[in-house]
Amino acid sequence: MAITGPLLATIAKFVSGASVRWIDCQPDTCQRVYFANHTSHLDALVLWSCLPKEIRVRTRAVAARDYWEKGPIRRHMARSFNVLLIDRKEIKVHRSPVQMMLQEIGERDSLIVFPEGSRNTQEELGEFKSGLYYMGKKRPDLELVPVYMENLNRVLPRGEVLPVPLLSCITIGPPIWLEVGEPKNDFLNRARDAVRRLRDL
Repeated sequence: MAITGPLLATIAKFVSGASVRWIDCQPDTCQRVYFANHTSHLDALVLWSCLPKEIRVRTRAVAARDYWEKGPIRRHMARSFNVLLIDRKEIKVHRSPVQMMLQEIGERDSLIVFPEGSRNTQEELGEFKSGLYYMGKKRPDLELVPVYMENLNRVLPRGEVLPVPLLSCITIGPPIWLEVGEPKNDFLNRARDAVRRLRDL
């Protein structure tokens, strides 16, 4: 039986045992970029599955092409939840990942991104890469919504193939925007702090 998007969302929520908290932010179909910490290959799928259906159908997770195109099962899963695959190895100057993401979402869809880039096995958040800054600069109308994902690294530990059912928590916080004239490093530190603060709530 082929895995469909709704079925995949149900499985992901069951395996992760994820609960969702919206803090000073409400579910909305407006265009947003949800940016989260990254500890597991399940992060994108679980966060996507935890969004309300009317938001989920308009939201695309950004993920690494080299991982999600490795094998027929991963490729099918990526298609099922409409993942936007980015090539981390062959980045073309005339078609940057940021340009591709903004072109794909147009004036309608939202994104899920992980500014740390690769998965982080440490407790402290890694440094944020510049993509979130450039998205805010090119599309200042987009709401940039911080998300903290807790316990996903234990549901699918690094190097493991099968997930271990555990309880996890997704905390979604108030949106931020790039301020006029705000330096790149200042903004990235502010965005990182916005995710970090959700960990302690």
